[in-house]
Amino acid sequence: MVRSDMRLKSMSKPILMNSFAPRLRVPLIAVTVLLVASVILRCALAIAFPATSSVPWTDYARAFLVGMRMDLTAILVLTAPLALWCLLVSEKKWKSRFWRALFLTGLFLASTVLTFLFLAEAFFFEEFRSRYNTVAIDYLIYPHEVFVNIWQSYPVVWIVLLCCIVAAVVTFLLKRGFRAVDPAAAQLRKPFVALAWIAVAALLGFTVNLESVRFSNERTVNELANNTFVSVATAALTRNLDYTAFYPTMPVDEAYARTRKMLESTNAVFSKDPRSVRRAIAGDATKPKMNMVLLLEESLGSEFWGVLGRPDSLTPRMDEICRKEAMLFDNIYADGNRTIRGYEGVFCSFPPLPGDSIVARDRTENVETIARVLRRDGYDTTFLYAGRGVFDGTGFFAKRNGWDRFIELTDFKNPSFLTIWGVCNEDLYDRAIEEMRDRNKRGLPFFVTTMSVSNHKPYTYPAGRIPEDPNEKRRENVVKYTDHALGRFFDMVRKEPFWTNTLFVVLADHGARVYGSQSIPIRSYEIPFLVVSPTMVPQPKRISTLGCQLDVAPTLLGMIGRPYESMFFGHDLQGDLDVSRRVLLNHNRSIGIYAEERLVTFSLNRRVDYYRGNPKIGQMVVDEAPDAKSHELERDAIAFFQTADDLYMNRRFRIDSDALPETAKASP
Repeated sequence: MVRSDMRLKSMSKPILMNSFAPRLRVPLIAVTVLLVASVILRCALAIAFPATSSVPWTDYARAFLVGMRMDLTAILVLTAPLALWCLLVSEKKWKSRFWRALFLTGLFLASTVLTFLFLAEAFFFEEFRSRYNTVAIDYLIYPHEVFVNIWQSYPVVWIVLLCCIVAAVVTFLLKRGFRAVDPAAAQLRKPFVALAWIAVAALLGFTVNLESVRFSNERTVNELANNTFVSVATAALTRNLDYTAFYPTMPVDEAYARTRKMLESTNAVFSKDPRSVRRAIAGDATKPKMNMVLLLEESLGSEFWGVLGRPDSLTPRMDEICRKEAMLFDNIYADGNRTIRGYEGVFCSFPPLPGDSIVARDRTENVETIARVLRRDGYDTTFLYAGRGVFDGTGFFAKRNGWDRFIELTDFKNPSFLTIWGVCNEDLYDRAIEEMRDRNKRGLPFFVTTMSVSNHKPYTYPAGRIPEDPNEKRRENVVKYTDHALGRFFDMVRKEPFWTNTLFVVLADHGARVYGSQSIPIRSYEIPFLVVSPTMVPQPKRISTLGCQLDVAPTLLGMIGRPYESMFFGHDLQGDLDVSRRVLLNHNRSIGIYAEERLVTFSLNRRVDYYRGNPKIGQMVVDEAPDAKSHELERDAIAFFQTADDLYMNRRFRIDSDALPETAKASP
């Protein structure tokens, strides 16, 4: 009997461990594999995308330590369903071949998807120097364009094959976790461990916040420290962000008063309502209604233009036009790095609020735009988009905010060349000229807006237009094609009867790539802005006044010179010389303001950062001791963004028929 008892005691411990360990072994293997993959990815990104400024090695060390904590938290959350199933499923299902096969199939598919996301993240980082963010969220909303674009741009078959191989190896490792168990042993421990798993994930989750990955002065290093699942979850949860809850504020009346002060000009008379930026802009009502054509160009940043500093210019046709006949504004910045940020700035002259652009939000059914201003003055308004109107909500925005007609991909009959994003630039401009001819024949002053899509991955264009082979699928080549199409457009419109009474405007929606160490990489936001008009611009001219996309609409309306009402946040770049010039910026969930070689940025949880320097000649550096001007700039930024948020959220960024401001006197 004694020997029997001793035998049972000696067997009880192994039985207990063997009955429990297999249940936990499967999720632990999954956690280990994902953690190793995250570290490998972080190492690869650090090597492939070095910092753009000098960074101490301690920042990289911290990036890996902080990153490991972020990774572990995200992985414990991701694997929680797996752990719960393994720990709580009945012994019958645990031993069942059917359930095991079904379970392993699910693990294989999940492993394939996760492997693909890890590999795709490297390509995303190459394009945006960022973990998955709001761009990734937006792209998932439009799978038609995005997934076909991926198919055309990358070796998807080989990537998927690699993902399947990796997933098969991971599944094999996880399969080894299934071993025979004694169903009578350790039953009470499984629920306890399941609860412990959830508790540890929750506790680690409370320690995760975006501030923990903003320790370095180099933005790329901070992105290395971040975790893609945390980043994309934050982006998804902050699309309609409550500005006052997360960013610096001041008393509302003070914000409006300060904003009105900054928007003052000699030709403006404000509404008597102190919580409004509505004002009447003086002009000469007897002036002819000059037509306006606004050519918004996809990703055509200043880095490609010879006249803006590139030695091996990719835009020879536009360089020639700038030198011979255009008014070129050579110190202009985009307000963001997305097309819908370009819409917001160029069309609405509206500050780029954190969260989504107002173009993608739910209170933009009636906001002020340059199209509304011109339509109130009797203009016919047309928006031509080379792609599908559903993408980025372009069609919804245009149809409800001042454009009489919206022409999209389906309205182009027999286009000469198509990509997944839409028709090529030549087809877009040919149709635009047809629309202009029609309006001109009917004696209608017109405002025509075009948005091109050629300068976008997969970087394809019609053969035979430029010497370069389109099958190379290189950005440099498609920029040359974009330049060719613009040159061809101007060759054609010079022969049209409306040539002499039209303003032709060329402007980029944003820069091509994001690079720079600041939380808002302003250096990569520089864009071209030029106006061609034989009547208004008889001689070439170059203007170096600092400005941004918010200043485009006021500047163009100032050139026409007719009176109008405005709620715009920008200034006429040729207007009052003593007006302070500034740039308002957005990058992901950071916003900021730049003026007088000072950059102030706001991030989530009311974080404020200061930088000094000239982005045109080098990287801006962290300002450890901001001066009085920097703090005043900070107050200006608070006023602008808070006022804009208040107007938008209360649906007051629009001009209705009542409560008109006092009319400004027309110029003699």
